[in-house]
Amino acid sequence: MGALSTLTPAPTWFRLDDLSTVGSVRRFATELAVSVDFAAHKVGDFAIIVSELATNLVKHAQDGALLVRPVRGDDTVGVEVISIDAAPGMADFAAMYEDGRSTTGTLGIGLGAVARLADRSEGFSMPGRGSVLCAQLWHEPPPPRPWAEGLTRPLTGETVSGDAYASRTVAGRRLVMVSDGLGHGPLAAAASQAALQLFHTAPDEPLPRLMERLHRGLSHTRGAAVALAEIDFDAGVVRVCGLGNIASSLVTGDERRNLISMPGITGHGKATIRQFEHPYSDDSLLIMHSDGVTDKWTLHPYPGLVTRSPLLVAATVLRDAGVRRDDACVLVAGTRP
Repeated sequence: MGALSTLTPAPTWFRLDDLSTVGSVRRFATELAVSVDFAAHKVGDFAIIVSELATNLVKHAQDGALLVRPVRGDDTVGVEVISIDAAPGMADFAAMYEDGRSTTGTLGIGLGAVARLADRSEGFSMPGRGSVLCAQLWHEPPPPRPWAEGLTRPLTGETVSGDAYASRTVAGRRLVMVSDGLGHGPLAAAASQAALQLFHTAPDEPLPRLMERLHRGLSHTRGAAVALAEIDFDAGVVRVCGLGNIASSLVTGDERRNLISMPGITGHGKATIRQFEHPYSDDSLLIMHSDGVTDKWTLHPYPGLVTRSPLLVAATVLRDAGVRRDDACVLVAGTRP
């Protein structure tokens, strides 16, 4: 896996309230692209993409926000911008990739320029529901789309999030984790970062044993709510194991099943650790989130969204159900890779 520079800026959200913000976003995007050693032309391309999307949000969107962050593949690194808004949305999103298409209440620009400059771009929009858009640039040709993707957003006023997510494949087992460090700010982030380190370095072991490892390993931190899941595509099951109020749901077609997490704090007190197993099919989605996302979300208003990338699903859930008074995290694990 390619390594990111230690000077790489942390993933950062920008609220697009006025045009003065666009310059700040462009400068951050340029700094990020330089930090991952992009050639000058790619640095310029990413700055253009981010500027176009930021300007569009200011001029045409409601409650628009951009996330600019580094991304990793198995053998390469890249940069990504995610645009989220609550504008009126579009009935024909694909048409907006045609140059010259621009109408009030839509994305407001011809997305053809963004699509041409990006190594990968995708989006989803519904009339009356808003739009989400993702664009990426990579050192090498883009790696395959990950089978699990997520987003975090800090509490308004904080620069770091106490929430974190991760995915890992070990000995053929596909594992995911969501962690919500108690409280918010740097100490909450430190607890979740400790959970990430333990998750990525643990040996191949059953979920309950991995949860026990996390419970012991977080004892020096303020603790966290943590949920683990293993998707076994061959057996057609998902196994889950959690301590604390991380919500996990299994979406299959029109059915949504809420999965169980045991009460407690990972890292503190006595823990009752149990694993639960549920049927999982190739058209299922596993959606996990912290309590900075309400459980009132639904995918019903978005026909076809479940067939799109896990990132577009995660961005839509975060937009519609995320709250500003807490850190928020959404992870979505998709179909068989």
